[in-house]
Amino acid sequence: MSEWWTGLWEAFEQPHLQRALWLCLLAGFSNGFVSGIVVLRKSALMVSSLSHSLLPGIAIGVLVAGLSPWSAFVGAAVAGLIVGLGSVLVARGARLGQETVLAVFYSAAFAAGILLLSYAPGAVQIEQYLFGNVLFASDDDLRVVFWVCAVTVVTLAALQRPLLVMLFEPAAAQSAGVPVRSLQYVLLGAVILVLISSLQAVGCILAVGLLVTPGACVALWVTSPAALLWGGALVGSVGAAVALVAAHHWDWGPGSAIVLVMSGLFLLSWLVGKRHGVLPRWWRGRKAFDN
Repeated sequence: MSEWWTGLWEAFEQPHLQRALWLCLLAGFSNGFVSGIVVLRKSALMVSSLSHSLLPGIAIGVLVAGLSPWSAFVGAAVAGLIVGLGSVLVARGARLGQETVLAVFYSAAFAAGILLLSYAPGAVQIEQYLFGNVLFASDDDLRVVFWVCAVTVVTLAALQRPLLVMLFEPAAAQSAGVPVRSLQYVLLGAVILVLISSLQAVGCILAVGLLVTPGACVALWVTSPAALLWGGALVGSVGAAVALVAAHHWDWGPGSAIVLVMSGLFLLSWLVGKRHGVLPRWWRGRKAFDN
């Protein structure tokens, strides 16, 4: 055991593994924090659609400005905003549900992204953006994730009270003077930013797992919305870091390892979670029957 720990410690003295670990901690924290809001809004399907819609923006950014974290970031942000806001506008005008319009938009965007990346320089591999690889993260990737984490968490924490009022009682929030529509746009922007921050770690395909699962885990344990947000941040951060260590030890793909560890934590929470876990509910039912 001591030899394994010593080998692991020496491995993480390498700069690329240190960058990967910091990126996992930061991306996991920001994604986990926002995942609490996603769970409260019950908008996981919207998140899945937005994660797939980032690909054409990345492709255009790479084709126009070359391969760099900032070109991919700007392109993905623009694509996410176009698809997110566009689905809202079209849904209002066409009397369709936003989920329906998002499904149309994201499938078209994803197909366009795959096509556009085929024209990118030979060094660009589509798997890098579909599934991510945190081991190839650069210093610029880490800076992007750091600023995304700082901006989204600080902004949403500062707006926590009106956000929660809007999520639980939107009509009451509007009558009380809360800028509901502006807050909805802030939330959309936050979701897009944290999705982009996780691209290097898990890619477009698996990003929804990192953004939804931490909050779903914590929701099975707590009742407080604040605990859900900060608990999701803790689960996302620690879970992503543990997954990176496991991926290094067993030679797994880091993106797959992150999502599998998060899924394992969700399964554990579903079984033993204090609030809605299967075993605690069975035990409470048994005690009530005995009484």
